[in-house]
Amino acid sequence: MQAMRVSSAAVMVAVAVLAGCATVTTPTKGDPFESYNRTMFTINDKIDEVALKPIAKGYVYVTPQPVRDSVTNFFGNIGDIYTAANNLVQLKIADGVSDIMRVVMNSIFGVAGLFDVASVAGLPKHTQDFGLTLGHYGVPAGPYVVLPLLGPSTVRDTAGTVVDYFGSVTSYVDPAWIRTTLFGVQLVNTRANLLGAGDVLSGAALDKYSFVRNAYLQRRQYLIGGDNSASDSNESLPKYEDVDSGAAAGAAPASATTATTAAPAAAASGSEAASGAAGASGPGETSVRPDQMVPPRIPSFPSFRLR
Repeated sequence: MQAMRVSSAAVMVAVAVLAGCATVTTPTKGDPFESYNRTMFTINDKIDEVALKPIAKGYVYVTPQPVRDSVTNFFGNIGDIYTAANNLVQLKIADGVSDIMRVVMNSIFGVAGLFDVASVAGLPKHTQDFGLTLGHYGVPAGPYVVLPLLGPSTVRDTAGTVVDYFGSVTSYVDPAWIRTTLFGVQLVNTRANLLGAGDVLSGAALDKYSFVRNAYLQRRQYLIGGDNSASDSNESLPKYEDVDSGAAAGAAPASATTATTAAPAAAASGSEAASGAAGASGPGETSVRPDQMVPPRIPSFPSFRLR
């Protein structure tokens, strides 16, 4: 009991210290919760640095690239079911039918989704969730917010995450140990896919928090605008230049690595991924499309073509 109390006190002190380091007297326009967000961003970053990233590196070390690609394809195929539902709700009938065809083709000819034969056949992979569906019908994004473990979000997307949980097929898998195992494998595999992108971001961004925030918001706007067109939304986005000296002082060190980890209902998404990181290469790294190298929204996953 004494040890538990000491551990709890240590955690509280650590959180308080991080909160003090991340205090922002004048929040950036469009980011009224910046003080809280920077604190939570730093906490998430530290959790990733000491736990998730080392596990992901070990997974890459022991798991061959083709196996990792198949794991990604498997969970991506499951995610296409929910993507199809959101496209149909948005009355994007052609995209919804295409997503359904992807699921059928990959499930049958891709060996339960282990191989992405649908992409080889010319059926594009889409990214949708309920937050994007709300945005499609004009619901404003609201302030930017960093969620514990889940990472970058907005008020609208946070509300959509609840629906995303119930819309995930894996949430209904029984028994519980199989469901938990699936979530764990999905989390580690997704984090492993983003190792190279995180290294690029760590060396390129002066203020990782601002970089991740702007990349996330811009990508969400882009996805609401459509796969092949810029967003028509008039929502104001915080600019990187708007970060004042006080905010920069509270940023996490550029050498740290950031990744969003998943709660037991959603897969991890790399909050550290950036659009310019698509060219990263190295032993054990996975090639990811350029438009997915910025923080993806749960439960979206990178798409890989069959080699």
